Amino acid sequence: MDKIKFFPENLNVQNKKIILRLDLNVPLKDKMIIDDTRINLCIPFIKSLIKKRTKIIIISHLGRPKGIKDPALSLAPVYKYLKEKLQTNVYFFTGNFDEGIKEKFSYLKAGEVILIENIRYFKEETDDDEVFSKKLASLGDIYINDAFSCSHRKQSSIHKITKFVDKSFAGPLLKKEIESINLVVKEKKKPVTCIIGGAKISTKINVISSLIEKIDNLVIVGAMANNFFVYKNFKVGKSLVEKNTKEIIKQIYDKAGKYECKVIIPEDCVVSTDFEGEGNNKNLNEIEENEIILDIGYNTVNKIKQIVDQSKTVLWNGPAGYFENKNFLNGTISIAKVISKNTFNKSLVSILGGGDTLAAVNKSKNKLCFTHLSTAGGAFLEYLEGKDLPGISVLK
Repeated sequence: MDKIKFFPENLNVQNKKIILRLDLNVPLKDKMIIDDTRINLCIPFIKSLIKKRTKIIIISHLGRPKGIKDPALSLAPVYKYLKEKLQTNVYFFTGNFDEGIKEKFSYLKAGEVILIENIRYFKEETDDDEVFSKKLASLGDIYINDAFSCSHRKQSSIHKITKFVDKSFAGPLLKKEIESINLVVKEKKKPVTCIIGGAKISTKINVISSLIEKIDNLVIVGAMANNFFVYKNFKVGKSLVEKNTKEIIKQIYDKAGKYECKVIIPEDCVVSTDFEGEGNNKNLNEIEENEIILDIGYNTVNKIKQIVDQSKTVLWNGPAGYFENKNFLNGTISIAKVISKNTFNKSLVSILGGGDTLAAVNKSKNKLCFTHLSTAGGAFLEYLEGKDLPGISVLK
């Protein structure tokens, strides 16, 4: 943390060209933004740079176009949004990165902004291409990475660009992400509870294994819990189950025993015969062959509430159920409410991470309070795991 070069607020950047890497990867429907959370998180820092009379060149991606200029993944809706919010001249660059690229940005004046079209339209971006990185770097005097969610990737606008810019810094959002996650992994207040949900255990086994050494309670929810039910010889009907997880789960229990970490799995659940149906609360030994487990049950919700009430720190990644259907949203919202209540009362430090977790929590009709909401998915998990993230390593 101390080694990372963060953008100094007192640095004189007037008339300097700032290359600002952001995460503006927002969900779209019919070319309309349906969740502006990520953009709104970025706007205060953009405005502060405008106030300092810098020339701002914003780089971001949207989706995975794989080097193809897919109109459905254009940043045009984001450009329109920024024009409305920033109250300055905002331009949209949709050209190519040829040899004369630097001159194409020469018209930019102090206090103005250029948004570059989806950087992943260029295959060289995901290849971490040196020539392409050099062209990107030529656009500015200072590079700032404020996209923690992309920092686990070796890509030109995150990684190799820093090789060709005089000064590279981490931005305030990236700094807040690291500080918040460190509240769990380094500066934690005990007891620490980690709630892990989502679908696949195989994608999270490394982070679970790493966290077990640092936490007191590991709560498994979501479709991931189905694998634990099978491990304990419960029938799960038509529920989603991964193959070959028996050894993985055994390793989790063995390591948890070694480090005195309690593993908590649901004791009841909400089931239906299809994803769009209504739910019935059942004990684990009552699930029939044609039923799907789609949420945690009432007894499990109460048990998790008690665990959260006894905790000083909570890390949560992954929803508790199939939140897309309101009939299976209760588990996730109930967890969110108790975490929010204790965070508001200042008895709890709470870190929530992952796009699905935030999307699920946003379905609450109540205003909720958390210490930190991380929009990052893969980067969030890899940092928790203790991995060096390429986009952060180059800022040290």
